[in-house]
Amino acid sequence: MIGILFPISLFLGGFAMVFGIRYLSNKEKMAMIERGINPGVGKSAPKPYLSLKFGLLLVGLGIGLLVALSIVRSMFGGEMTHAETSQAVAVYFGCLGVFGGLGLIISFLVEKKAMEKDKF
Repeated sequence: MIGILFPISLFLGGFAMVFGIRYLSNKEKMAMIERGINPGVGKSAPKPYLSLKFGLLLVGLGIGLLVALSIVRSMFGGEMTHAETSQAVAVYFGCLGVFGGLGLIISFLVEKKAMEKDKF
């Protein structure tokens, strides 16, 4: 019974959420138009390096996973006990954080270099 009701309620909940967000967004824009405010004004400025940031973050996360896999395989080998499994999970999360952060730092340095180049 739960196997049937869960997907249906998940679909209906998702649909209601999307519908509600769109409905409230439309009401907000209509209220702004009635008050004489341009609804397009106030949107955030374009972010030209956003794709670079996400790309380097994902590359860093991928490299982190590969490094974590090689560390876990070299340290623990075949069968692992429960304690070793929890240590392996810590290695995975640690490598993801470190290499994801390195990707974001590299993105920052590339953006900073481009901004300094555009100033002159």
